[in-house]
Amino acid sequence: MNIFSKKINKLEGVCQCPGDKSISQRIVMIGSLMQSDIKVDNFLMGADPISTLQAMIDIGASIEVDGNNVLINNKNKNFKDPQSILDLGNSGTGMRLMMGLISGLNLKAQLKGDESLSKRPMLRVSDPLSELGSLVLTSNGTAPIHINGNQGIIDNWIYEMPIASAQVKSALLLAALTAQKNITIVEGKYTRDHTERMINFFGGEVNSITKDSKNYITLSNKIMNKEHSNYIVAGDFSSSAFIIVAALIIDQADMLIKNVGINETRSGLINVLKEMNGDIQVLNKRNQCNEEVADIRVKSSRLKGIEVSSSVIPNIIDEIPILSIAASFADGKTSIKDAKELRVKESDRLQATSDGLSIIGVQHKQLDDGIEIYGNSKFFIDKENIIINSYDDHRIAMSFLIAGMKSRSGIKVKNCENIKTSFPNFIELMNSLGGDFYEI
Repeated sequence: MNIFSKKINKLEGVCQCPGDKSISQRIVMIGSLMQSDIKVDNFLMGADPISTLQAMIDIGASIEVDGNNVLINNKNKNFKDPQSILDLGNSGTGMRLMMGLISGLNLKAQLKGDESLSKRPMLRVSDPLSELGSLVLTSNGTAPIHINGNQGIIDNWIYEMPIASAQVKSALLLAALTAQKNITIVEGKYTRDHTERMINFFGGEVNSITKDSKNYITLSNKIMNKEHSNYIVAGDFSSSAFIIVAALIIDQADMLIKNVGINETRSGLINVLKEMNGDIQVLNKRNQCNEEVADIRVKSSRLKGIEVSSSVIPNIIDEIPILSIAASFADGKTSIKDAKELRVKESDRLQATSDGLSIIGVQHKQLDDGIEIYGNSKFFIDKENIIINSYDDHRIAMSFLIAGMKSRSGIKVKNCENIKTSFPNFIELMNSLGGDFYEI
């Protein structure tokens, strides 16, 4: 599927942020460990969460889909070895977290993914899981994954993560949680904490303390015993980022995005864009199922380049492609470093972003671990017949479709099918606000 993005001058309106992809996947896992039934509202009906949901059903969870809601029938669950290979599609979160959950449940399973997921590194998860007691094997460090239960999950294990990864952390927490063991995980940089928040919401006990510039996350062996009949998924901040940047760079824009998750381990881009002189207001802050949510108002802004602090990189890693588009329309140099993790996402996102910027005419320098962009607030894409390769990566595709809104002749982005993994109504929503996207 190829999408064409045309020039617009105005973007305005009110929209609802779609459900968070990461939280949607976690709730079908952690919610299925409870004793009482749970209704999940605002579940993201994207390809990734649906792959994870199906994998949970295949190991014995009882889950029904009702429109944009999910019903977890815990009285009917019966965890068991799946009869077929679990297909996680394009979902790295789904595969890595399921590796931990299945290990802790002492099940035997094989996990596979699509071509893109089959290239992503899995030793970062399988190695610590093996140390913890799981019998897990990769195929030369990647999927397919073979899990043959466990040989006894170690109690009171302490693991210091060599890389900042919420997926690794969550896999280990889920392994310990389902095996009813204690674990302490040490991270050098703060990563997203949706797993910890959800476990605590359901009555488990995860504590986090900072000592010697490190974060110590400890899960105690405590049964999750709070009965919540309803769970509301916060809006996906990573999805809202595309709308936010579009509003900042379009000449006449005034947008209100409702129900956005502003968890501080996810929403670092707000402060980055504010530092770039972005006109962004965070309104109506509230707590929803132990997650912070708010409404975000954004207006057209004259952005300026900045040096992005390395400390915030783990919390904006998914937003760096769209941040690069914002930087292209900002005055001066924007420097992004310590982001080598981008090279092992759905695509090599540093290379894919650099390739796209070269095609649209943005001066930049690709680094081994980042990118330097020399932007101009008056920049206008004046080339014709622009074609961008998304490399089957949803975030690359959406980023350059946003760039197309600032182009004289529009931009064609190839292979946009994977947008459905995280933001299935992206095209329709953007068009409802004044965008001009269409399939070609």
